[in-house]
Amino acid sequence: MDIKLERILSQVQKPGRYTGGEYRQIIKDKSKVAIRIAFCFPDTYEIGMSNLGLRILYGLLNEIEDVWCERVFAPWVDMENQMREAEMSLYGLESGDPLKMFDIVAFSLGYELSFTNVFTMLDLSGISLRADERKEEDPLIIAGGMCCFNPEPLSEFMDLMVIGDGEDMMVDVINQYRQSKNEGQTKNEFLKSACTIGGVYVPSFYDVSYKSDGKIEGISSNMGAMLPVMKRNVDDMDNAYFPVESIMPSIELVHDRVVLELFRGCIRGCRFCQAGYIGRPHRSRSSDILIKQGIEAVSLSGYDELALLSLSTSDYEELLELCDGLLNWCEPRSTSISLPSLRADNFSIELMERIQKVRKSGLTFAPEAGTQRLRDVINKNLTEEDLFESCKIAFQGGWNGVKLYFMLGLPTETDEDVLAIAALAQKVYEIWKEHGKNKNRGVRISISTSCFIPKPHTPFQWEEQISNEEYLRRVYLLRDSLKTKAISYSWHSPQQGRVEAALARGDRRMGDVLETAWQLGARMDSWSECFDYDIWIEAFNRCGIDIDFYAAREREYDEILPWSLVSAGVSQEHFWRERELSRLGTASPNCKEKCANCGVCSVYKKTKSNS
Repeated sequence: MDIKLERILSQVQKPGRYTGGEYRQIIKDKSKVAIRIAFCFPDTYEIGMSNLGLRILYGLLNEIEDVWCERVFAPWVDMENQMREAEMSLYGLESGDPLKMFDIVAFSLGYELSFTNVFTMLDLSGISLRADERKEEDPLIIAGGMCCFNPEPLSEFMDLMVIGDGEDMMVDVINQYRQSKNEGQTKNEFLKSACTIGGVYVPSFYDVSYKSDGKIEGISSNMGAMLPVMKRNVDDMDNAYFPVESIMPSIELVHDRVVLELFRGCIRGCRFCQAGYIGRPHRSRSSDILIKQGIEAVSLSGYDELALLSLSTSDYEELLELCDGLLNWCEPRSTSISLPSLRADNFSIELMERIQKVRKSGLTFAPEAGTQRLRDVINKNLTEEDLFESCKIAFQGGWNGVKLYFMLGLPTETDEDVLAIAALAQKVYEIWKEHGKNKNRGVRISISTSCFIPKPHTPFQWEEQISNEEYLRRVYLLRDSLKTKAISYSWHSPQQGRVEAALARGDRRMGDVLETAWQLGARMDSWSECFDYDIWIEAFNRCGIDIDFYAAREREYDEILPWSLVSAGVSQEHFWRERELSRLGTASPNCKEKCANCGVCSVYKKTKSNS
């Protein structure tokens, strides 16, 4: 262990975050490695190690003989301060080598409030933040993940960004990098060749002009770069890489369990849900493959919980067969099965009986809105009867608690919709009083609200976000209407939601705000104890940018949107059509009931052979 690291570990929280050395970490002979990759997750160890995408790419890339992929996580504030004081560089957990020694430094961007952590990690590595200030010998800085579907806020800082599923695409990028390296090409020459790879976005090859009112006037590409860049999909999930042998963490994780990914995409079409739209088309793994993977992963890990995870797990067609196949192995070994993302309209007695065979996990439903009118606006396709019947089944089965998630500030929301959340929760309480199996234990009904954030590549991408003050008014309206102590209420910070909305819909000018906020001390912004709204407002003011221009402004249909540089395959016409239906309070059927002609299937079939 590095002597500097050894000296400072006793001065920080959770030193196990920074030591490496875990069982099944991958160590390679440097003399036999041609390409070294630092896989950077811009949050803490226990968050990053819970991320299935990290585990997939770590295992996949290390299967390439001449590639060594190491993990790097953002240090907590105390560790950052200690590293700066000791003049110590950020390092890969496997080798302990500084990031400057790597060929590629790759960031996984899953949420906007992690952006400033990217700057912390680069700066601690002695790497210039902005791409045009880096030297030829500096590592190639790339990024992928959900936030890259609007790549513009970080476009000045990344050499290259990958749009869509990373498995095949990263292999293609690495193969091209190896070829360019062997031919002695410059970084720019490599980028020229890389931009022809499907799903690759090279920010420096695009020009954006602006109108006097701040809106985008035009976007153009050069160097043969594609416009728009189409996302890449893994189409065959049965043959997609899955890490059955995974690193055993050194400290407890946020999600400390084996995770099985049942499918990607979603059939539902909730109008606020970015993940559902950018994940289209829906692609499943077969139950026999999942049973084999789940048994092998649990047996190799020692975990006693197996989570079945996708955007809407209970929509998996072979779910009961999958549960039965896994339980035949798991039940005798006291290994539980949990389903973190259930819909209240397909929760059944049969499913309940299976998931509580070993132990009961928490039960969570997301009605999102309090009235049927508003649920139709957002296309949730869920009725009160669905929710009440699911709660009745759960309470009769012995559950004494349920969590209900809602959003405040949804388009067309009124006070009546807000008050209906309290009435709905009260009705759930009455159902427990009538049907609860264990009344002597009491009941815990938890409701939580977050502020609606309009996200790119959704029908609500044009919508405004309500003000912080209005969100809190609705919070207090809801809070004061709750009359039963058995119902608890928590709400998310509207200030974090405001910044997230601005970053989510930002353009290239947002880069100055990000860098300024980081220089002013913004760190770990997704953590409420670290987030400082005053820092962000000061950063916007110093840059002469109005946060509400990005967060609170309603867009017109013909406005050029910053994220139109990339495409998830769903047409803008479909998004606008769904927005108009929302204004009429009209729901759309899910993909399996009737095709909505969103365009993704035809586009995907056309581009699949070229990717």
